[in-house]
Amino acid sequence: MTIPAELAELMSARGVRRRAQELLTRAEDGLSDHFIVRRERLANAVDAVVDATRRRYPDLVIPYHSRWRHFRLGELDLADALFDEARAPHPDEQARQRIDLAVTSVLLDAGAGPGWSYRHSSGARLARSEGLAIASLDAFATGAFSSDRAVALRADAAGLEALDERLLARAFQVTQSNPLVGLSGRAALMRGLGTALRAAPHLFGADCPRPGNLLDLLRRRHPDGNVPAASVLEVVLDGFGPIWPGRLRHGDTPLGDVWRHRAIQRDDATTGLLPLHKLSQWMTYSLLEPLQGAGLAVTGLDELTGLAEYRNGGLMLDAGILATRDATALDAPIAVDAELVVEWRALTVALLDDIAASVRQHLDLPVSALPLASVLEGGTWAAGRQFAAERRDGLPPFELISDGTVF
Repeated sequence: MTIPAELAELMSARGVRRRAQELLTRAEDGLSDHFIVRRERLANAVDAVVDATRRRYPDLVIPYHSRWRHFRLGELDLADALFDEARAPHPDEQARQRIDLAVTSVLLDAGAGPGWSYRHSSGARLARSEGLAIASLDAFATGAFSSDRAVALRADAAGLEALDERLLARAFQVTQSNPLVGLSGRAALMRGLGTALRAAPHLFGADCPRPGNLLDLLRRRHPDGNVPAASVLEVVLDGFGPIWPGRLRHGDTPLGDVWRHRAIQRDDATTGLLPLHKLSQWMTYSLLEPLQGAGLAVTGLDELTGLAEYRNGGLMLDAGILATRDATALDAPIAVDAELVVEWRALTVALLDDIAASVRQHLDLPVSALPLASVLEGGTWAAGRQFAAERRDGLPPFELISDGTVF
C-alpha cells in the first residue's frame, strides 16, 4: 500500500497534532458542541502526573511508554527472561523476534473489559493491559503466531492467518465466566495482520513475511543508522493500515484510526476527518527499544503525539479539565465513532502536550531527558489509572461500544 500524497497529513503524527489542536482551540473559544475546557484545572492533572512519576521512578530515569513496560511480573521482566533463554544467534534476530512480539501484543491490547483476567503459570492473576500483555507473551512463547512450532519465537503470515477465535480464546483463557471483550475482533485482526504481511513483501519480506523484517527495511532506508520516529510511524501506517476492519477508506486506501468530525474543515479530500492513530503510535513507541537494541538511533521522538485512549482521556475528565456540556452525555454507552468520543480523544492528545511541558518544568528536566514518550510512562497513563481506581474501581470514565480494535 502506498499512501497517496493528498493523504500525507492525515496519515502522520503531524496531522494528528495539528487537527487535535484545532479542536482544542475551538473548544476553548466556547464553540464545541460537546465539551467545556477548564484550563485552570490543568494543574490538577500536572500534580497527579508529577506525583505518579516521582513515585514510580524516583531517580527520574524514565523509560518510554511502550508494551515492554507491561511484561513485568514483580521484579521479573518476563520478556527479557524469554529472549535471554532463547539466545538468538545474532542480535538482529533477537530484534526481529522482539518486533514480532511487540506488534502482535500491541494489536491484541484493546480494552479487555472488567470481567476478564489471566492466570500466569506463577499463580499471579492479572487483568487489563498487564494481563493482555502477559497472555500475548505466553502465546508468542509457545509459537501461537508462528507457522513452524520448531521456530516458536516468530509471528509470520501463515501462522497468523491460521489463528482463529477458538485458538485465541484458549490462549487467553476465555470462558463464559472469564469473558474477553472483542475476542472475535482480535482474532480477525490477527488474521488480517497475516494477510497484510503477505501482501507487502517490500516491507515484510517475500520469504516468511513477518513484522520483524521491518528492521531490515529501516536499515535499507536509513543507511546512516539514524531513523526519524516519524519514519517508523509511516512504515507502521503503510504496512498495517489494511488490517483495520470497518474503518473509513479513501479510494483504495484504508485510513485506520481516522474518524469524522464536522468541525475539521479543509478544501481537499481530508475535510471532516480527524486522525488519531493511537494503536499505530503506541506500536511505534513499542518498536523503539528493539530498533535501538539493534544499533539504530531513533530521532525526533516528540514528533509523535500522546495517545488518545481511555487512561489519558480519563485523566482529562477526572482532573476536571474537560466537562461535557450535557451532564448526562456519559450516562449511557457511546459508540467509538460518536463525535463526542472522537472529540474527547482529540482534546486528550492536544492537552497531553500542555501537560508534558508543565511536568518538565516541575521536574526541571529538558525535553531530551523527558520526551513525551516518557511523560506518558511516568506519567499520564499511571495518573489516569489511579483516578479511575479511586473513583470507579478502575473502570473507564464511561462505557464505550467498541470492537476490541481501538482502545
